[in-house]
Amino acid sequence: MAKTETTPATEDKDIGVAGSQLSTAPAEDGGQAVPGSFGGVRRPGALGWLAWSGREAVGWVRWFWRQLTSMRVALILLFLLSLATIPGSLVPQTSVDAVKAENWKKAHETVASVYDKLGLFHVYTSVWFSAIYILLFTSLVGCIIPRTWQFVGQLRGRPPGAPKRLTRLPVHTTWHTEAEPEQVLAAARTLLKKRRFRTDASGDAVAAEKGYLREAGNLVFHIALIVMLLAFASGQLWKSEGQKLMVEGDKFSNTLTQYDDFKSGSLFTSDDLGPFGFTMDSFEGTYERTGPQRGTPRKYEAGVTYWDGADGAPKKATIKVNEPLETAGSKVYLIGHGYAPVVTVRDGKGEIAFRGAVASLPLDANVTESTVIKVPDTRDKDGNKTQLGFKGLFVPTQVPEMPMVSKFPALDNPRLVLTAYRGSLGIDSGLPQSVYQLDVSKMKQYKNGKRPFAQNLKVGDTMTLPDGAGTLKFEGIKPWATFQVSQQPGNSMALVGAVAALVGVAGSLFIQRRRVWVRAVRGADGRTVVEMAGLGRSESAKLPEEIGDLAGALQPDAPPVAPEEPTESAQPEDSADPSEGARA
Repeated sequence: MAKTETTPATEDKDIGVAGSQLSTAPAEDGGQAVPGSFGGVRRPGALGWLAWSGREAVGWVRWFWRQLTSMRVALILLFLLSLATIPGSLVPQTSVDAVKAENWKKAHETVASVYDKLGLFHVYTSVWFSAIYILLFTSLVGCIIPRTWQFVGQLRGRPPGAPKRLTRLPVHTTWHTEAEPEQVLAAARTLLKKRRFRTDASGDAVAAEKGYLREAGNLVFHIALIVMLLAFASGQLWKSEGQKLMVEGDKFSNTLTQYDDFKSGSLFTSDDLGPFGFTMDSFEGTYERTGPQRGTPRKYEAGVTYWDGADGAPKKATIKVNEPLETAGSKVYLIGHGYAPVVTVRDGKGEIAFRGAVASLPLDANVTESTVIKVPDTRDKDGNKTQLGFKGLFVPTQVPEMPMVSKFPALDNPRLVLTAYRGSLGIDSGLPQSVYQLDVSKMKQYKNGKRPFAQNLKVGDTMTLPDGAGTLKFEGIKPWATFQVSQQPGNSMALVGAVAALVGVAGSLFIQRRRVWVRAVRGADGRTVVEMAGLGRSESAKLPEEIGDLAGALQPDAPPVAPEEPTESAQPEDSADPSEGARA
């Protein structure tokens, strides 16, 4: 009985089945790929219109969902999200530095109104950024869930059976042996299992598959993107960040009223603040004194005593730049340093009106500082109530030729240069004002004859005000430091997501998904014909090497022999063509 010759189309289909599901990438939808009329034929009457409208609406929803959950759209949205962060880096953000953003608006009045309408001063909370973010999240979830279930199904399934003609695969090898077909198949299955292939024997062939971690890495990468998106969202919604300037000896408790400046996410509440506090015990800073790096900090650290909770035991710690104190779910960073002159102010009656350290704000890298002292409750020599104000500069290292500028950040030759005012400080109006600025609009400057009254003080000097208005004594100097208390709940999650993404990318790039088949059948000459072939997801130089290695490892159990020359009438139609040889 004659055999029916297998057509090329059938063979190509057979090979296609063998190579199916090598990836969890969604297959192309054979349905309607472009928007159009999804309702089909519209029947007459109101019911026909309702049925057609329902089919049309469902069709549009399905079409939109297919587009949104395609990997192409996910990549586009990821690219748009990257572009959307650019204005957040270039334009001052109100949530980060409101003062800087306001100054930028004043300096660029022409485009400020346009930027404001576009939400460029609050990019990460704008409607358009949130829309891209939510669409990307939905797209990734819609991509990953079906691919995950498909991958789980592949793990639970069996490797596909061998094609009818293994010699049509890109990588294959063939030889003859005296061993029995059953013996060859058993040896092949044992060999493939030792090489960590998942095997399945069916009929006259053994099917094996390996490299599932490639698709697992692909899925891990996409899941990691979702984790990082969630981390970013939680960090923005529940974050808190506050700053506190502390003079040596000051104490801080982690409550809202203790901060000089505080920002938080939209879902943050005061109950989310970790219960801790600390005291600034000391600050130590040393600087490079010679060479091109002169003035660069070499030692820059604050010694603190901190405690967790109301009953926590005090603990010593040192906070350095980029080495924060971690406690109660928060991180305390050291971000700034300066000096606070210690002064004592007496009024015209000789009574102490003010005594303490006055933190001054640095103006340059050598810590030339602006100093403001406000004394609201004083009396002149006649007993009349008045208010005093002092402003000027503190320089840690003064040089004679430039008395108002510091030449080095260390306390080599500290000086306090002040002038004095009397009148109303403006603090009784109820309007908030900065402690680092002096409003002299309702004050008069003391005069020394016709010249403004001012004095250059070293530690221990006393400034005597004209008209017996009082004195100011420069008692000493204390260091101060600025701390930033940051609570970012999504940081750990983001780190896990980033590491997982790298692992997933590495797996998807360096692990090859491949399948191997071994067939052993009795040939026309009575010997066993062994065929071995492999198929990978993509062309790889390693697959031929691996097939050659597997064939070499199997040949001790199926030693090759030269095939007998068959007669023309005896050669079977389905036997492998020996001329194809070993191509692995």
